[in-house]
Amino acid sequence: MELNYRQYSAAGAPVLVLHGLFGSLSNWGWHCKQLAGSYAVYGVDLRNHGDSPHSDQLDYQVMAEDVRRLIIRLGLKSCCIVGHSMGGKVAMQLALNSPDLVDKLVIVDIAPVSYPEDADSHMNVLAAMDAVKLSEIQSRTEAEVTLEDYIPQEALRKFVLTNLARNKEGLFEWRLHNDSIRENYAKLRSELVSTKSFSKPVLFVKGSLSLYIKPEYETQIKELFPVASVKLIMDAGHWLHAEQPQALQKVLLKFLPS
Repeated sequence: MELNYRQYSAAGAPVLVLHGLFGSLSNWGWHCKQLAGSYAVYGVDLRNHGDSPHSDQLDYQVMAEDVRRLIIRLGLKSCCIVGHSMGGKVAMQLALNSPDLVDKLVIVDIAPVSYPEDADSHMNVLAAMDAVKLSEIQSRTEAEVTLEDYIPQEALRKFVLTNLARNKEGLFEWRLHNDSIRENYAKLRSELVSTKSFSKPVLFVKGSLSLYIKPEYETQIKELFPVASVKLIMDAGHWLHAEQPQALQKVLLKFLPS
């Protein structure tokens, strides 16, 4: 599968940025533009997201292989990867599978562990999107009215609405492959499995208000990433790249190659 990507700059060490579930490269656009002053930055749409192709297959092995193929297609010998949430797990899986292609990892608010189904509201988001009558709405505002019944948080609604776009016929459609996400959701919640560890530098960035990286996950993190370190960003939850963008930028620039 050939992933859609956007190259923000060409000079400097290559850095790939991978978004989370229900996201796209545009959600990390500000960070990509900021990093572009120092690095050759590539924003990536993972499969079933953004403008990348859809597939019924969706797990971390196939997504890591997608990114591996993209790195080869771009002609990169190796790169650093910044991955948020689901994208962080994709980045970790790629590093475990193909360590020669990865120099450093920044994993934003996720761990290589299994998460319980009730740990978040992802299924509720899918139900909200299913409730929108795409053939009848005339604007995103109308779609948001329906989403309000399921998603009380305005910021999350706006985030979900970034996936609503008009097709060639002028009708609204979701850019996400919702059915595949729903069918494979258990795989997206699952822990990462590898017989090898990744011994290069890895930085886990945790939002202080988030529960996605807990102290009890340290054992599993260290088994797979023995030289990993953790950086805490205060007053931020799981969406810390949007909640504390300046603080995250400082962390990225300090950790990535100078």
